[in-house]
Amino acid sequence: MIDDAMASGGKLNAEQQQQLLFMMLVQQHEQIGMMGLGKLKDPSSDKITKDLNATRYAIDTLKMLETYTKGNLTGDMKSYLTHVLSTLQLNYVDEAKGEKKEKPDADVASTSAEAVEQPVPEQSSAPEDPAAQGE
Repeated sequence: MIDDAMASGGKLNAEQQQQLLFMMLVQQHEQIGMMGLGKLKDPSSDKITKDLNATRYAIDTLKMLETYTKGNLTGDMKSYLTHVLSTLQLNYVDEAKGEKKEKPDADVASTSAEAVEQPVPEQSSAPEDPAAQGE
């Protein structure tokens, strides 16, 4: 529908403008997710970096969008959102698995370090409440 209006050189009507804005919003989150997966270059640093938390944010945002727009999207918009979301989720799982394989010892070491760093609560030999002792 949007392509037809653009191809004919006409202006977009209000519904087409809303659909275009929706697609742009989904695309922005897709790009955030792909940058976090290291599949796109970050334009601010001109480098490829991985940030799976950013990808998780993008996926969670798109899932929320899918939930809140359920029953209100055209078939094309729903298909586009579903496709983008599925692609990000599958890529995220692959990258997360790859990250675990690359750093198995680091995960164990950080878990062990966290266990060591946690303070053990002190137990007092003196009662806190004299009334509890039956005085």
